[in-house]
Amino acid sequence: MIRAAVLYPNSEGSRFDLEYYKRVHMPLVWKHLGPYGLLGCEVDGGIESADGGLQPFAAIGYMFFETAEAFDVAFDNGGDPLIADIPNYTNIEPVIQISQYDRIDR
Repeated sequence: MIRAAVLYPNSEGSRFDLEYYKRVHMPLVWKHLGPYGLLGCEVDGGIESADGGLQPFAAIGYMFFETAEAFDVAFDNGGDPLIADIPNYTNIEPVIQISQYDRIDR
């Protein structure tokens, strides 16, 4: 399984509407990527850094797929409406990282 992380690096003057992201954008993710193999989503909303300063990321969205190729197909076919929605919740340019995902439980 892979996890596609969409990271929103934080900086002074950046704007991120976490409630919009969870309430409106993530349902759009399901609508447009679900038919192409999206297995699940998660959202991290940054609170603060470990030293109590500005959090390094305003938010991180996670999408789970079986393979990187499945993510590519999903994003190629359903990504345009998601990209078009970005200005509605942030002025941050997202960074996407595709990672091998292994859950390690105790």
